[in-house]
Amino acid sequence: MVQAVVQPWAELVDLGRLAAWMDDQGLGSGPITQAQPLTGGTQSVLLRFTRSGRDYVLRRPPAHPRADGNKTMQREAQVLAALAGSRVPHPALIAACADPQVLGAAFYLMEPVAGFNASVALPPLHAADATLRHRMGLSMVDALIELGEVDHVAAGLAGLGKTEGFLERQVPRWRAQLESYHDYAGWPGPAEIPGIAAVADWLEQHRPRSFRPGILHGDFHLANVLFAPDSGEVAAIVDWELVTIGDPLLDLGWLLATWPEPGAEPEPLFRTQPWQGFATAGELVARYAAHGRRSVEHILWYEVLACYKLGLILEGTYARACAGKASVEAGALLHAHTLLLFRRALRRLERQG
Repeated sequence: MVQAVVQPWAELVDLGRLAAWMDDQGLGSGPITQAQPLTGGTQSVLLRFTRSGRDYVLRRPPAHPRADGNKTMQREAQVLAALAGSRVPHPALIAACADPQVLGAAFYLMEPVAGFNASVALPPLHAADATLRHRMGLSMVDALIELGEVDHVAAGLAGLGKTEGFLERQVPRWRAQLESYHDYAGWPGPAEIPGIAAVADWLEQHRPRSFRPGILHGDFHLANVLFAPDSGEVAAIVDWELVTIGDPLLDLGWLLATWPEPGAEPEPLFRTQPWQGFATAGELVARYAAHGRRSVEHILWYEVLACYKLGLILEGTYARACAGKASVEAGALLHAHTLLLFRRALRRLERQG
């Protein structure tokens, strides 16, 4: 899997207490061995270990989680359980613990995934084969189509999100989030963000009138999938912390908003190399249109919304950095990506005319 452990994992995962809990669940016996953190993503803790000859991956919130960190873990586990038996590539859930008394936070265990993160590095096989790289992008779209076709009601996920007014809530929700950053002393405000008001106005004026609800991953991009080591197929969609029930087309928009644009301008976050051979954004949309059951008529709106929403989320780290509550380097990097996202949104609107 692909997360970064900010604090020493031993302070957050007591192996003795974990083993005792696993005893109660009938998950092996004896000591936990070969424990090692998995790196390369967000701040949640991922620990791979072995017990009774079986490999596990544990996921729990970081040392200083958000207030809803335990709830987030439970939601993730609920969704992974609901996806069992589906065609959606995902880590298989083994067991979940909602009791924070065991390890200090809710956590769950899942099967390890044999795969690699393309945003970190391409293995030699994929770096040498443009055909494999082309398939990787199309496989991401195929995975999204499968996710969007899961019957979330039959899967027991109807209460995971509020679908009524989902599209109408988007711009006001994130505009309010932006305004909240004024609480961080030192944040210069949104004046530097290009087209911030124009983009919001366009989104409000061109919002689709309806949508078909489904499972929304919420943060679907290259860094949140693992690819099979011997093909261009997605082995698993990971990092489900923003999952909800909403409009699955926003996941496609999110993929487009984060898909590198060779020749446009430098990408501060995603630097997968070599990029030659990867599917173009147009090919991703065409794949979805040809094989999915949702119309892509309004895909521009979803891509622009993704630029707007993600840009304002990243700006929050910059605001916290200005107030001394986050890394100055991380804040500067994410602020640069916010500016890039809004410039991208403006290019899309100019192209549309």
